[in-house]
Amino acid sequence: MANPLILREGDPPRLVELRRPVADALAAAGVVQVALTDRPGWWEVTPGTQIGVVSVAGLQVVIEPKIDISRLVFLMGYARRPDFWCDNWAQLDADADLPEALADAFVRLAKRALEQGLLKGYVTVDETSAVLRGRVREADQLRRRWGRSIPLEVRYDEFTVDIAENQVLLAAVKQLLRTPGVGVRHRAGLQRLRLQLADVTAPGRDCARVSWVASRLNARYVPALELAELVLAGRSFEQRVGDLVVSGYLVNMATIFEDFVTVALREAFKPLGGRSRLQYRTHLDEAEAVPVRPDFVWSDAGVPRVVVDAKYKAEKPSGFPQADLYQMLAYCTVLGLPIGHLVYAKGNEDARAHVVRRSGVRIVTHALDLDVEPAELLATMSELVDAMVLSTEPEPFVAG
Repeated sequence: MANPLILREGDPPRLVELRRPVADALAAAGVVQVALTDRPGWWEVTPGTQIGVVSVAGLQVVIEPKIDISRLVFLMGYARRPDFWCDNWAQLDADADLPEALADAFVRLAKRALEQGLLKGYVTVDETSAVLRGRVREADQLRRRWGRSIPLEVRYDEFTVDIAENQVLLAAVKQLLRTPGVGVRHRAGLQRLRLQLADVTAPGRDCARVSWVASRLNARYVPALELAELVLAGRSFEQRVGDLVVSGYLVNMATIFEDFVTVALREAFKPLGGRSRLQYRTHLDEAEAVPVRPDFVWSDAGVPRVVVDAKYKAEKPSGFPQADLYQMLAYCTVLGLPIGHLVYAKGNEDARAHVVRRSGVRIVTHALDLDVEPAELLATMSELVDAMVLSTEPEPFVAG
């Protein structure tokens, strides 16, 4: 069959010819759902909410998002740092798959950042030395070298290129180099960047501990660093299933959507005061044995006024087809609110209102159109917040 196999997230099952080990490897990696048909060698392949590129036994599987790649990157970036992505967002090649598009933009931005050479900064170094440099770490010296004058346990500040900003860039370079779907043209650019960063220590696989803060000193690095963090936010993996190795780079649309909605709500509520809390912690029962955690709660004067759950698509597990509504009813009951809000991606659920019998609780579902310009999307979020706040106001009294 033709390579690559191109799927689109959320599409219905597609009939595909696969060897049994390849189908098993894709299923075991959690990339797609596969179901054997009554036609030998043919499988029903159903993409979920994960997008990206996966490679197994010479087969490359590309799972495309429903929305434009540039819109997708804006959603990812805004959820991480809204103050930057509100005014800056990357225009990516709409025809490229996600890893290729990210690599193209990253190489351009990183090359621009490093044109003036590697950024340097001061790093505190603790080491054992035969000569005095900086100052002696007295507690460590006494504990480890009692009665001895050398070697010395010293601490000093070194002006070096081995700083967090360069480490983050190097981590992104290495991740893109091992990602299937990144073409030869971009691999050459990535290798050049790797050589430029040769004196930088590569962080571990989990580089969450490597943090940086935007400042005047690293301003030329910031666009490349922002994109590097998006690259690192994806799930880059390589695993063996039987005799086959599955490698890939995936991001979960459901997670991207939920992160964006909650952060955009928090930003839109700021002018109104009060307090916005993401992943609000409370309990269903008085004994506090059953924890519940709404995605977003806005409180005014310490009292919860608005509760929101963000769902990329409706959860409809077997035997429990309206799970989202039951979940929101529980949130409203616990928080003592007469109305709850569910925000879905447009096309995955309709906008409507449900009034729960005998309780008076109203659950409103909203459909958010992601396929619009970022400025329009953020304006829509502000309008949504206005509607949510208005719904908390008491009904006006009309004289008869």
